[in-house]
Amino acid sequence: MHFLPNFKGFDLFPHHLRIDFMRFKGLCLILSIIGMLLSLALFFTLGLNYGVDFKGGSMIEVQSKSGPADIASLRDKLGRLGLGNVQIQSFGAPTDVLIRLEEQPGGEAAQQEGLKKVVDALGDQYLQRRVEVVGPAVSSELRFTGFIAVAAGLLAIVAYVWFRFEWQFAVGAIVGLTHDVLLTIGLFSLFHLEFDLSIVAALLTILGYSVNDTVVVSDRIRENLRKFKRMELNELLNLSINETLSRTILTGVTALVVLLSLYIFGGEVLRNFNFAMLFGVVIGTYSSIFIAAPLLGYLGVKRDWSNLKAQTPNAAAKQA
Repeated sequence: MHFLPNFKGFDLFPHHLRIDFMRFKGLCLILSIIGMLLSLALFFTLGLNYGVDFKGGSMIEVQSKSGPADIASLRDKLGRLGLGNVQIQSFGAPTDVLIRLEEQPGGEAAQQEGLKKVVDALGDQYLQRRVEVVGPAVSSELRFTGFIAVAAGLLAIVAYVWFRFEWQFAVGAIVGLTHDVLLTIGLFSLFHLEFDLSIVAALLTILGYSVNDTVVVSDRIRENLRKFKRMELNELLNLSINETLSRTILTGVTALVVLLSLYIFGGEVLRNFNFAMLFGVVIGTYSSIFIAAPLLGYLGVKRDWSNLKAQTPNAAAKQA
């Protein structure tokens, strides 16, 4: 016996939505190429604001003993020590403070002396909870392994897409993923945001999100290539993107809601990570629709015409 009426749900998007994405493919590809070139230019001219992980230095976590920490007062006090760039930010509870001290010239002895100056300046008002020191050799190795991790992720994804689809799909995927990584790096270079290991993790996560979206669209394109053998390719690409658009938008909006909440309420420590993820979800959705799919139109994809040969007049005449 059913006490509740049948609930069939409702559609957020019309079933027969037909947005002409391919109409803008040329413009979008040109803008994307310009964006990638600008990102490379920013990287080689402005560089990245590497964190302690990648350029060496010290990180001190302290806790105020007398209520919320006064960040402005700390910046003023530690800025007078002559230790170069000292970054101070709150995280977690209002009493918790994270202090980043850049690598001091003079080796380990100078680094330890700089740490002692910071601890002495803090006095008895702050409790020292954690200290991490990253030397130049370790930071250089971390930069190299971070680059290798992103490059290996790109190559593994290309190999997977090439194995599952045709080579044209793999080319579209690698161009789209490279676009996502370069634009994210360009954004961090432009705004001089701190780039550390957490951003490498964000880049790898962006790659995973973007390729998942690209594979969904590519799978529908492959199905429609088999189903609509006579349909013009741009029309088929539009059809495939529109058929997966509801899934793409709902997945993206869900991720954005979570990431935006973390960005607003997650504290300073993860703010750059969440910012990279927010940008990555948006740009990853864009690249799967306006880069990976349109490139198939330029590169061409293999169609199985074997079932159509018998239907052509020439084939019928030969059979006669």
